[in-house]
Amino acid sequence: MRVEIWSDIACPWCYIGKARFEKGLAEFAHRDEVEVVHRSFELDPSRAKGDTALVIDMLAEKYGRSREEAAAMEANVAANAQSEGLGYRTEGRDHGNTFDIHRLLHLAKARGRQDELLTLAYRANFAEERSVFDAEVLVALAEEAGLDADEARAVLADPDAYADDVRTDEREAAELGANAVPFFVLDRRYGISGGQPSEVFVQALEQAWKDRPATALTTVGGDAAACDTDGACEVPQS
Repeated sequence: MRVEIWSDIACPWCYIGKARFEKGLAEFAHRDEVEVVHRSFELDPSRAKGDTALVIDMLAEKYGRSREEAAAMEANVAANAQSEGLGYRTEGRDHGNTFDIHRLLHLAKARGRQDELLTLAYRANFAEERSVFDAEVLVALAEEAGLDADEARAVLADPDAYADDVRTDEREAAELGANAVPFFVLDRRYGISGGQPSEVFVQALEQAWKDRPATALTTVGGDAAACDTDGACEVPQS
């Protein structure tokens, strides 16, 4: 069974949702027969490369809030992350265009190191003092994930490298009706939107495995926090 996950490095619920999915997958009896593929989805594709802003400032502007209110929003997300054992910095993080990161993730996919790079990139973006919008940081992360540093640097230097792969992922997301991430698709039969609890993923995996002859894409699970195509991320108040 194949599970495809559309996500963006800039999305905190994708970071949290990945951890929750992996927790659910660990409880699934057929976990060794599940192939996980990560797909590209940009939350802020119109932002120019190199145009970065502090997350707190971005949230305050997007939601029309004060910096104090934006900081409180980040604190709520941090609490959700920490409840999953994830590190999360609430100050000093930056936000920008993620197209280069997605291109590099496609290189990692071609080399069999996609999940390793994605995990490192999430950690760098949300938990560490490392900007994923810096090319040399991305090269270092690629090397840590087991990729060749020179090859990673060459991909980043060529704006066309893996660009079509990113656009194909985004086009497929639109065709499947995904307008927010994370978005999980199980065998192109069942869709799960948002950072659902791990037990929802267990139920979905079991249902998809049982109903493998099914063909229609069915949404399972209720509403859950996600980040939409305008870059807005739902933030629970408690």
